[in-house]
Amino acid sequence: MKRLRIVVVGTLASMPYAGMAWMHMQIAVGLLRLGHDVYYMEVTSVWPYDPVRKMKVSDSDYAVPYLIRVADYFGMSERWAYRRSFSDNAWCGMTKEKAEDLLAHADLVLNVAGATRVRTKYNLKVSRLVYYGTDPVYHEIAFAANDEIARRTIDQHDDFITYGENIGDHDCPIPPLPRLRSRTRQPVLMDFWQDGPPAKEEFTTVCNWKQGDHDIQFRGETYYWSKDREFMKFINLPKLVQIPIELSMGLADAKVTRPGFGDLIPAQGMTKGELDLLTNNGWKLNDAHKFTIDPCPYRSYIMSSKGEFSVARDQNVRLRSGWFSERSACYLAAGRPVITQDTGFGTVLPTGEGLFAFNSMDEIIAAFEAIQSDYVKHSRAAREIAHNYFRAETVLGKVLKDLGY
Repeated sequence: MKRLRIVVVGTLASMPYAGMAWMHMQIAVGLLRLGHDVYYMEVTSVWPYDPVRKMKVSDSDYAVPYLIRVADYFGMSERWAYRRSFSDNAWCGMTKEKAEDLLAHADLVLNVAGATRVRTKYNLKVSRLVYYGTDPVYHEIAFAANDEIARRTIDQHDDFITYGENIGDHDCPIPPLPRLRSRTRQPVLMDFWQDGPPAKEEFTTVCNWKQGDHDIQFRGETYYWSKDREFMKFINLPKLVQIPIELSMGLADAKVTRPGFGDLIPAQGMTKGELDLLTNNGWKLNDAHKFTIDPCPYRSYIMSSKGEFSVARDQNVRLRSGWFSERSACYLAAGRPVITQDTGFGTVLPTGEGLFAFNSMDEIIAAFEAIQSDYVKHSRAAREIAHNYFRAETVLGKVLKDLGY
């Protein structure tokens, strides 16, 4: 394969959460490790979020230093650019001339989650723009329904990649986006996740309890985005197993949050009734804010956990998209067994050792019992799954092959 020049366009600095940093950088660094000339760029016009001031801001005082730290940590210190598209359009990290030349002449420009309207909003010249779809279902259905915003987003791209690995199969009704070239999954930098045994007994996850504005209608039914509906189906789980389960999420009071303020998919905080319901049913709650604003503490939290228990979005569950969580892939890479709600990913990933898909409470309980009976075996199986199915070099090599390189 020839050496390609690739630009990864994303939103990790404007949305400076650790999961976003890992999602974007594992793509960029994985491609770099394959021998390609890779750069990360941010050109969104959305005001960046500042986790210190806890609000959207009209400056880059937090975003740019944060991006510098993240790029340095992942060995991309000379390979990033940030355009203040929300104000003066000034470029940071590299000159305007170099950045715009890279966009115009790169072999590939990968638009992560389709979150940046590189061509249509900013009138930047881009070579081959590829939608790198990390959250399947919503855009696919909205595009098929001729939603104006979805059409604007999708139509600017030349090709499409999706984490919905079942999309296009006979038992998945989700309509594929046009020019879909690759069905894939999150690439993981395996060496970043090597460490010793877990430091605590809890199975954990990192999530938002309730998010709005992204439910969608399809074939006469509503398919939901927010995970609280799925957790409620298993609300008494901690009372049925002898293993502590911890949910790390935003615990802000729903009365004082401002849902929808500057966010496409706003987190809506938690009411006292919701907090009481969870704690009364035995769930341990942890404020995610203290460790999710930097990649290193986020990594340490996953590494310290005994495993992950989580649910998936209703959209992926009922429509059987085959989507698999980026975060869960990192748990597996750390050798932490994962018990997660079934989205149909068993068509492409092995389950039953190290990774368990569930549809019922009985299946969850059986998974916990299996892991407890031989943790070492399931820990080893988790890491083997990550190596065989999520290793960045393997995953991204296939993506490039699917794109014709």
